[in-house]
Amino acid sequence: MFTARTLLAGKWPILIFAALTVGAMFLPCGAWLRVMLGGVSAVLLVFTISFFRDPDRTAPKDPKAIVSPADGTIVEIRTVHEPYFLNGEAEMVAMFLSVFDVHVQRAPIEGEIKFVKYHKGKFLDARNINASLENENRVIGLVGADGYRVTIRQISGMIARRIVGWADPGTKLARGERLGMIRFGSRVELFLPPGTQVTAKVGDYAKGGETVLARRK
Repeated sequence: MFTARTLLAGKWPILIFAALTVGAMFLPCGAWLRVMLGGVSAVLLVFTISFFRDPDRTAPKDPKAIVSPADGTIVEIRTVHEPYFLNGEAEMVAMFLSVFDVHVQRAPIEGEIKFVKYHKGKFLDARNINASLENENRVIGLVGADGYRVTIRQISGMIARRIVGWADPGTKLARGERLGMIRFGSRVELFLPPGTQVTAKVGDYAKGGETVLARRK
């Protein structure tokens, strides 16, 4: 459920809330206030630790299936121009990740990372219409053994101010294998080549590494 890698990514907020929880017991105030402040800190500590959970997932065996790169609600599906890696028309499937979702991202197909680029930007709310274009983001290009290419874009949000990458160019990933995470609420976009059959629908909830979003020819 938890891994050292994800907990390490959240070490500072975890340590801060742990210190506040313990420190509340020694405040020079009434016992009821110490208990109340300690209780609030403890709840925030438990929530923060739970945010960095990293459950195991089992990808479907169908070699044509393209799985979700993230947990979250699908908020947008449309044809766009993808200028990062596919460099042309693509089908975009975008997911919004709330603070209650698992924030580990996974490879939608089996393949090798050929492209990674980090873009500095703003920290607008991930639901803002301009967040996709203006927020800090990290783009990952993945190529299958047969040359099939997909792009994953991790986008920061108003609270999420750190994108963590665990896989660099040259890394080979199995479908559903972990490739990074975003701290707190954010957005993830998956770009697929023309001709890919998108089976997901706006409003669907997806689980990273398990839910099939599309099928390739």
